[in-house]
Amino acid sequence: MMRPKASLRVELPLLVWLVVVWGALWQDLSAGNLLFGAIFALVVTRLFYLPPVELSGRFNVLHAVRYAFVFVWHVIVASMQLIWLAAVKGPHIRSAVVAVPLRSHADLMVTATGHVISLVPGSLVVDVDRANATLYVHYINVNDAADAERVRREVLAAEAELIRIMGTKEELELVNEEQHLERMLSAEPGEGGRR
Repeated sequence: MMRPKASLRVELPLLVWLVVVWGALWQDLSAGNLLFGAIFALVVTRLFYLPPVELSGRFNVLHAVRYAFVFVWHVIVASMQLIWLAAVKGPHIRSAVVAVPLRSHADLMVTATGHVISLVPGSLVVDVDRANATLYVHYINVNDAADAERVRREVLAAEAELIRIMGTKEELELVNEEQHLERMLSAEPGEGGRR
């Protein structure tokens, strides 16, 4: 089977990234080394099939900076929770693998969401169903269905943040519609008052 030919314009972000990695690995950013890295990157991308990374064409710097602080806060809080769990519960902590279907089916968004989740202590992506854009996430301290639902909400919240940063316009509209619907539902009086 012949692989589809990707244009140089489509592969340019990948080529640039490969040259940067080449320079970082050799710890040499001289013109000769980077030129050799560019030649090597061209050979690699032409000989080995790598599906092209489809970028959305948008990147929101303000959301990215804000989420960087939010992400660091999540890492700090999760680290403190793990210390507390280790000191108090020890080996009696229960964990679970939770399936989380994502909104986006784009490889870049699924991968980015998986990495963000795995970098937070106490969580790890153990499998990815690429066809259905589902992450299987191992979370610590999951005792019941309510905890599993909390895990799903946390993963979807991380995906929503990444969509706000670099998702497609359609994905962003979907996230905004969901947020608007949640606000409307929380504003309606439920059983026993407001939720």
